[in-house]
Amino acid sequence: LDVNSMKPLDNLCHPVSVIKEAEELAAEAFGAKAAFFMVGGTTSAVQAMVFTVAARGDKIIVPRNVHRSVINAMVLCGAVPVYVDPGAHEELGIALGMQLSDIEAAIRENPDAKAVFVNNPTYYGICSDLRGIVKLAHRNGMQVVVDEAHGTHLSFSDRLPVSAMEAGADMASVSMHKSGGSLTQSAFLLVGGANPIEGSGSDADSVSGLDAKSTVPQDENRAPSIDPAYVRQIINLTQTTSGSYLFLSSLDLSRKRLALHGKELFDKVIDMAEYAREEINSIGGYYAIGSELIDGNEIYDFDKTKLVIHTLPVGLAGIEVYDLLRDEYDIQMEFGDFGNCLAYLSVGDRVREVERLVGALSEIRRRFGKDPIVSLPNNYIAPVVVLSPQEAFYADAEHVAFEKTVGRIAAESIMCYPPGIPVLAPGEKITEEVLEYLRYAQEKGCQITGAEDASLSTLKVVRERTGY
Repeated sequence: LDVNSMKPLDNLCHPVSVIKEAEELAAEAFGAKAAFFMVGGTTSAVQAMVFTVAARGDKIIVPRNVHRSVINAMVLCGAVPVYVDPGAHEELGIALGMQLSDIEAAIRENPDAKAVFVNNPTYYGICSDLRGIVKLAHRNGMQVVVDEAHGTHLSFSDRLPVSAMEAGADMASVSMHKSGGSLTQSAFLLVGGANPIEGSGSDADSVSGLDAKSTVPQDENRAPSIDPAYVRQIINLTQTTSGSYLFLSSLDLSRKRLALHGKELFDKVIDMAEYAREEINSIGGYYAIGSELIDGNEIYDFDKTKLVIHTLPVGLAGIEVYDLLRDEYDIQMEFGDFGNCLAYLSVGDRVREVERLVGALSEIRRRFGKDPIVSLPNNYIAPVVVLSPQEAFYADAEHVAFEKTVGRIAAESIMCYPPGIPVLAPGEKITEEVLEYLRYAQEKGCQITGAEDASLSTLKVVRERTGY
């Protein structure tokens, strides 16, 4: 299988036979107008989406809790982010979804924006009102692009939140390797084309201001349609010309499995996750969050396959429980943050593994538990934006001692990985809150990436000049 672009095997850059057929089958499986095989991970799909909808100087309305690939794409193409700050859950300390009213305000203040970017779901399984966002954006001539890296499975169950294609989004990036069963680094880029599905029950039509003043019929899509041929050209700017047929084969095989058996498979995953939540919550101390948090606004919906375990009531940070599970019990979780630990349940998991996890969590509480922790830094910090990511990244810069950077403008991205959401992005002002977050992350052993100085003794900042 480790071959490359022989004529009978087609060419990923210009498919005309077997790859073309496989991509058409993928589009059918996900309800898309077109699908593209991506061998550079969902990062390459996200970058292609941004490059497709925006050029230098164009605005994109985007939640600040996006993956680093979104910020990096704007560094490369020169797009300008208009950040919509998600709220943070007071108890859990995690970023929530985008409120329709906040998106409405961003559209009013930036009517020249080209697109709205949405996470569906977030790493923690939280979903915004995607149908409502699509309606608002399309009515105002803006395209909607969706990072669905953690939502491959949404297209294959009616017990889960709406998928990007079902909601009428224009493009979506899908990490098949996360929950679809393909090899790591393989993904799909989907192109939609349908208007948002009517009768969705979204609150978009009742949001004040836009609808009352708009002269555009509510079912009219004023956003430019996306040409799949142009998307192919964009993809070919950055994707390898030697695409791995191991990745391509795994994408096609996993697509077939989901197309034929996806509903049955994910019904089992959902049931297993619900069982895990019930068992973990019965231990005491821990809180495995669920659909009870849905409020129709910042938590419009919740992906039940995400097992988010709040650990502070047992006196341990999420990253500490993450490390204990790996080091003491040989259980590898998805990641841990300051207050939570995340397990990513999918088609390869079994009930007996869930039971091992429940038993280990119970023992960790008994062996290592302490008095409840009542205060930690939030996992989300609202940014103070001074320059665009591209302006800051390519600006004349210098390295300054960590403790002396307050008030300076970052020239690099810094984040805990996973999940890869920058706590600091190029163009943002460094605050004491940011430094406090990074100190605590280092203390707890989080993997901090992005900085040129891996020790964080110094940070790269824009050299000061008049006007900053």
